[in-house]
Amino acid sequence: MDVSFTKLAGRRYRMTVVRERGPQLAPRQGPGYDDHLPHDAVHFLVEAEAGLCGGVFGRIAAGRSNIFWAADPDVRRRQARREAKRRPDQAERADMARSETLASLCEPLWQVRAGRRSDLPVWLSSTEPGLAKSPLVERILARLDDFAARWHPLLPDGSVTLTWPLRTR
Repeated sequence: MDVSFTKLAGRRYRMTVVRERGPQLAPRQGPGYDDHLPHDAVHFLVEAEAGLCGGVFGRIAAGRSNIFWAADPDVRRRQARREAKRRPDQAERADMARSETLASLCEPLWQVRAGRRSDLPVWLSSTEPGLAKSPLVERILARLDDFAARWHPLLPDGSVTLTWPLRTR
């Protein structure tokens, strides 16, 4: 699966997914624009590096729509009914929670590291002891560095495409 993040005029971005499983998805505007790290790119990189197949992008790679919708309206209705019947299992819920934890931690850590903010949020002191300095977080921060270096200089309509590295369940 490839996910393209396209910078749009007016501090917006669009995500486009090309995948092997499931219906074709319509592009969607992403929340949380940032000149260096769009919010959904942070989640993609966190989930890919941490091996979270049950997170947002692992579920999309597995054929579900998740935060997207099918491009074909008839398929969209069928897909919505199918997904409403299949609730996330315990492992998927755990992966999603881990994705939120890591993204919430890594984004401000990266901002401090990149000189984009001076202090870490106070609530970060309540995260798992040692997580902020773990090898996993260091690998994620390196991936965020790489993405930001590619994303920041883009003009409107420029894109960065990321390939999902994990096999789906």
